[in-house]
Amino acid sequence: MTVYAGQGDAHRSLALLWGRPAEPRTGRSGPKPGLSVDAIVSAGIAVADAEGMSALSMRAVGERLGRTAMALYTYVPGKAELLDLMHDRVLAELPAAPAAFDDWRAAVTAWAEELYACYLRHPWVLQVSQARPVLGPAELAAMEHLLTALQPAELAPGRLRGAVAALWQFVRGTAATTADARGAAAATGVTDEDWWTARSARLAELAPDFPRRFPLLTALQSAAGGSPEDNGADAFRTGLAVLLDGVAAGA
Repeated sequence: MTVYAGQGDAHRSLALLWGRPAEPRTGRSGPKPGLSVDAIVSAGIAVADAEGMSALSMRAVGERLGRTAMALYTYVPGKAELLDLMHDRVLAELPAAPAAFDDWRAAVTAWAEELYACYLRHPWVLQVSQARPVLGPAELAAMEHLLTALQPAELAPGRLRGAVAALWQFVRGTAATTADARGAAAATGVTDEDWWTARSARLAELAPDFPRRFPLLTALQSAAGGSPEDNGADAFRTGLAVLLDGVAAGA
């Protein structure tokens, strides 16, 4: 399920993202106390964290707040604008600027680890397409953070753009794989152990010469070991180091 950001009204979405919401439209009695844009965004994130992107709706958010969906439209125009706000709020969990490090690699590694952890806390964010950015302050701050961390590497503009794209997509891609692995058992009703045991046994019957036909793959699988979670974390750390080696070579 891929969701495109920025589908709502551009004027109102950007005003909400940048902290300049329009005045709520109220009746004679005014809005009920305790409801706000912040509360609605927090409730939306809670729904998506607990039940996934498919469960997100203005009605579900309203129910979590004890209100009707119609009550939310006073503050947020619709689901499209809410999704933009939720996406940017999640990225606001990231540090606003790099901490002091001795070298740029350490700074970039810290940025990548923070983003990776953020994605795993809120895996629904990975379903928001990067084709059209939200253009919120937190999203842009995350990009500025990475550019600041990379600045000491003194990359030429073309290489810098390539490095930024590769790093962001690497973190996003590895986080998506880990998130999928975490959710597979619940979604299918079959544990990883049972899934692999059944297929490994059958594959051994159908392809007894598997190790001879695929010797490098067999060796790689034998060296892996550990749980899918551990293997995912190791792949993230190792892959990031390899990617940074490439960035360093192009500096």
